[in-house]
Amino acid sequence: MTTTPTTAYGNAFTAHMVLSTWTEQDGWGEPRLTPMGEIPMHPAMVGLHYGQVVFEGLKAFRGEDGALALFRPEENARRFRASARRLAMPELPDELFLRAVDDLVARDGHVLGDDGSHSLYLRPLMFASEPDLMLRPAREYTFLLIAFVTGGLFGDADAISVWVCHDQSRAMPGGTGDVKCAGNYAPTYLAQNQAAEHGCQQVVWLDSVERRWVEEAGAMSLFFVRGGPGDARVVTPELTGTVLPSVTRASLLELAADLGHPPVVERVSLEQWRKECESGEMTEAFSCGTAAVVTPIARVRDRGGDWVVGDGAPGPVTRALRSALLDLQRGRTPDTRGWMRPVALG
Repeated sequence: MTTTPTTAYGNAFTAHMVLSTWTEQDGWGEPRLTPMGEIPMHPAMVGLHYGQVVFEGLKAFRGEDGALALFRPEENARRFRASARRLAMPELPDELFLRAVDDLVARDGHVLGDDGSHSLYLRPLMFASEPDLMLRPAREYTFLLIAFVTGGLFGDADAISVWVCHDQSRAMPGGTGDVKCAGNYAPTYLAQNQAAEHGCQQVVWLDSVERRWVEEAGAMSLFFVRGGPGDARVVTPELTGTVLPSVTRASLLELAADLGHPPVVERVSLEQWRKECESGEMTEAFSCGTAAVVTPIARVRDRGGDWVVGDGAPGPVTRALRSALLDLQRGRTPDTRGWMRPVALG
């Protein structure tokens, strides 16, 4: 078994990729596994000009027994279809999505070594590839799947600080905040740069109407913990159409119940977050996602004053949920829900 070293997050690519094309006449072609390489692109490609681009993110893990398995790829296939539907793009059938991820992991999964901090991140992408600048949905689309070996998004950080953004919005009602389209991400970079200037690793996004309700942390879901280990409740903002329905978020809600922490889905205001931390009612907070896994939040920086979450260290409920998720993904605990999809090396 060989190991590809992980450098900066997102650039340790594997040797192959998967391609498929959709046309009005023929529908989706069979996904084909090819060597990783550049793809031809006409200067008038619709996706480049008008943003008809959607993507996903999911991971494969090497278990304690050395076997490879994907974490809940069926849910990513479903969300990929929903994103395409929202942008008036053809939906890739689930069976083609799953065949593509299976084929790429089977071919390149050998690069994932035994380092428990590493995983194989897969990036499915669909873009409008027709060269025509008429302002309408394209009549040709390309599906592309690539992969890279990765460690954690935040490296060795025990916990992160977050900065509250008041003057920009990530999503708006009726928009595309609940789908994974490329246009959702570049507009967040300015606020992310501002967060870095304030010594923070991520941005906290508020709702775009009242600028009161906490929604997400960067591109990650947010969770809060009320109470101590014996009576803790795990809270996350509800899906209002402006929050991405994260696969990791949905999984943690179920795992929290398994651990005896009742999951609560409700709107949480910024002021409520502050006051409950000050009173001691809210003891922990964390963000989560495919890349971030479960990342504790230690400190919140805000124009109205900063505050510390709990004692500023990763809390016991956060640590327990992170362990429960990783133990399942690494095959250290039984997969009673069938969330792991085994893949045999080709």
